[in-house]
Amino acid sequence: MMWIFVFALSLASCTYAQQVQPNILVFYVDDLRAELGCYGSETAITPNIDKLAAEGILFNKAYTQQAICAPSRMSTLTGLRPESLGIYSIFTPLRKVHKNVVSMPQFFNKIGYKTVSIGKVYHHSSDDKKEWSIYFEKEPNTYNKPDNLALIEQLKAEGKKSLNGPAFENADVEDEAYKDGRVSKYAIETLKKVKDDKFLMFVGLSKPHLPFNAPKKYWDLYDRNNFKIPSREKTKDAYRLALTQWGELRGYQGIPKEGDLDDDLTQTLIHGYHASISYIDAQVGKVMNTLEELDLRKNTMVIFMSDHGYKIGEYGAWCKHSNLEIDVRVPLIISRETGHKHRVVGKTSDALVENVDIFPTLIELCGLEGPKGEGRSLLSVIDNPKKRWDKVATSVYARGKKIMGCTATDGEWRYTEWRNSQTNEVLQAELYEHKKSLLSYVNLSGNKKYKKVERRMKMLLEIQFPGDKPFLQKDIPR
Repeated sequence: MMWIFVFALSLASCTYAQQVQPNILVFYVDDLRAELGCYGSETAITPNIDKLAAEGILFNKAYTQQAICAPSRMSTLTGLRPESLGIYSIFTPLRKVHKNVVSMPQFFNKIGYKTVSIGKVYHHSSDDKKEWSIYFEKEPNTYNKPDNLALIEQLKAEGKKSLNGPAFENADVEDEAYKDGRVSKYAIETLKKVKDDKFLMFVGLSKPHLPFNAPKKYWDLYDRNNFKIPSREKTKDAYRLALTQWGELRGYQGIPKEGDLDDDLTQTLIHGYHASISYIDAQVGKVMNTLEELDLRKNTMVIFMSDHGYKIGEYGAWCKHSNLEIDVRVPLIISRETGHKHRVVGKTSDALVENVDIFPTLIELCGLEGPKGEGRSLLSVIDNPKKRWDKVATSVYARGKKIMGCTATDGEWRYTEWRNSQTNEVLQAELYEHKKSLLSYVNLSGNKKYKKVERRMKMLLEIQFPGDKPFLQKDIPR
């Protein structure tokens, strides 16, 4: 049965905590895998995000509910999973399908918080626009080099459907010449305006989403020769649709329409991805400095998160759009307000957590009763990072109208079933070991040696995806 929640909330029905309700600042980043210094990256230069991790809890096993922008963000902002919302592609706004589902901005707006959306928060700007007290719309991609600007004008003149320019740019400009620099500028200005109010602020940073456009100074942080070319080896015996042809990247100028990328282009794109990460790291630093200067940090919880992971050449593939570990595992850092009496800092948690847990976490943080969602509040884990937690984290990915991939991890193993969307017939299963690496190249499903592991993982998968429960299909991508 579809989960529909009718929002009927009054101050009298809420249970308030005795302490002052905290502010909430969320950095919501696009296409960022756990490629950060604090996560052990040997290449990424991210001092500001690393500092935030040292001031809070780093979640080592956090997962998104679908490795694509719109459904993953809807899931975060409603506390409901894609299979409950029935939206699996980027083409349908939340409110086109669900009028009564209670969202995070709607909830906090009704109980007196200033709700702020800056940059890319929802994928669709139209979703819940009226529920944000202050709203800065997501901007289109920015190019600054004259040659690239001329190319885009040429594409317009030719009537091209896609106006994507090159997949990367490194103009020698200030941060605000690209859109994430403007996002941090708006965030700083808004913090100064709402400093005397309770607020829920989402700072939506678009990079390192394509195109990898960032000021030259961030490219100059890296020596491209230090970037290794990932193995293009494909996973043995994987389902035929486990990977995509990464059409998202191929839609940019200068990218071949078929086949693998050569080493030179691969290295350039990896360089651009890292430059983009350092660029958004700098924006995080600016906003955090303002939070401190305004004396707001003592009563502000800060969350740093991504909508999904990403491939930069691994398996010879790019982008996201899969059920692979590298695409569904995400960075998540949560730092309690500095005035919190029992604040824990500089710790790593291996608890299996999910982006769908964020909304209930914030409800409990504020001592409120909210809509019944499908995540669990992480507040007790934030206060006790070694606490035992969930046994499984799950995600989905649809392949057209007839095929649904559902996947589960216990933190060491990943089990995936590709099913007929209507009948739930299992078309093929995949079992991968991830005890030491994000990558796995051998599908162990059906291997007698791992029979017990596969049976156990199948049972965990069926907790969320029982074989007799059809998938909702409000929006299966064509």
